[in-house]
Amino acid sequence: MPSTPYVITQPQARELLAQIDVPQILRKLFRDLAAGQAVQPAQQLVEFPKGAGDFINYLGVLAEDGVYGVKTSPYIVREQGPLVTAWTLLMSMQTGQPLLLCDAGELTTARTAATTAVAVDTLAPLKAQRLAIIGSGKVAQAHLHYVKGLRDWQSISLYSPSLNGKNAEALAQLKSLDPRLTLADSCEATIQDADVIMLCTSSAGPVIDPSNLSNPALITSISTNAPRAHEVPPQSLNDMQVFCDYRQTTPGSAGEMLIASEQHGWDERSIVGDLPDLLSEKVQRPDYDRSVFFRSIGLGLEDIALANALYQLQR
Repeated sequence: MPSTPYVITQPQARELLAQIDVPQILRKLFRDLAAGQAVQPAQQLVEFPKGAGDFINYLGVLAEDGVYGVKTSPYIVREQGPLVTAWTLLMSMQTGQPLLLCDAGELTTARTAATTAVAVDTLAPLKAQRLAIIGSGKVAQAHLHYVKGLRDWQSISLYSPSLNGKNAEALAQLKSLDPRLTLADSCEATIQDADVIMLCTSSAGPVIDPSNLSNPALITSISTNAPRAHEVPPQSLNDMQVFCDYRQTTPGSAGEMLIASEQHGWDERSIVGDLPDLLSEKVQRPDYDRSVFFRSIGLGLEDIALANALYQLQR
C-alpha cells in the first residue's frame, strides 16, 4: 500500500532540532562517507525557461539507515523579489515509499553551523582561546551556539556592518548569547590576534584578507548562493593550508576555488583533506606555520541526515 509521508513544518523542525545532537549526527555522516556507507552526488541545477528561476537539487543516500533523500530548493523570480524555499524528502530504500517531507529552512541553518563546528573541533589548535565571528544573522548565531563549548575561549568577538542599524534591544539580545561575547566596531578589530575566524556572511566578495592577519589562524567560510561567491580573495588559497567539507564536490562549486584555479594557478589537488579524511584520521590536525582555510558548501546529505534524525525522533 502506498504511504503518505510524515510532514514536518518549520516550527516543528526548530523544536525537534533542539532535542538532537546535531554535530554528532554530522560526525557520523562524514565517517559514513569515509567508509563508503553514504553517497553524495554533485548538486543538480534545473533552470526554468526564460530566466524565470531554477531548482537546485541535493541528493544523497544513507545506506546504513536505509534512506534515500533529496533536498530541493527553488529560486522563483517575482516582481516583488525572488522567492526561495527548501524541502527535504526522505524515501525508504527497502519499500520505495516516501517517509518524510520536512521544511528544510531550520535544517539548513543548523547543519551549516554544525558542520563548521565539526571543522573547528578537528582543525583548530587545541589551545585556541580567541574566537572571531564575522556576521550577526541566524546562521552566525547558530555558529556561536555550536562552537562556544569546543575550546576554552577567553574572548569571543563579533562584527557585522548591519549592527550599526540595530536598536539597543537587538544588540542586547546578541550579547546575551554568551557572557564572553563582545561586539566590535570594525572587522579589523574583530580578527586582531584571533585563533579562529568564522566567516558567516551573505557577501558575494571578500570580507577579510588572510595576508593581513598578525598570526596564522583557522578561517572557516560558508559563503552564499550568489554566483562564484567567496569570502576571502581567491589568490589567498595559494598561501594557506586548505581543507573542505567534501573534496569530491566542493572545488566544483566554491567560488574562490573556481576563480583561484582559473586565474591564480591554484590546484584542487593541493586540498589537504576534507571532513571524511579528518574524522577517519586519514589526515592529521594541521600545524600552524601558516593559516588554515576550511570551506563548506553544504551537502544534501547533511540535510538528509538531520531530517532522518527528526523522523526517527517522531517515530
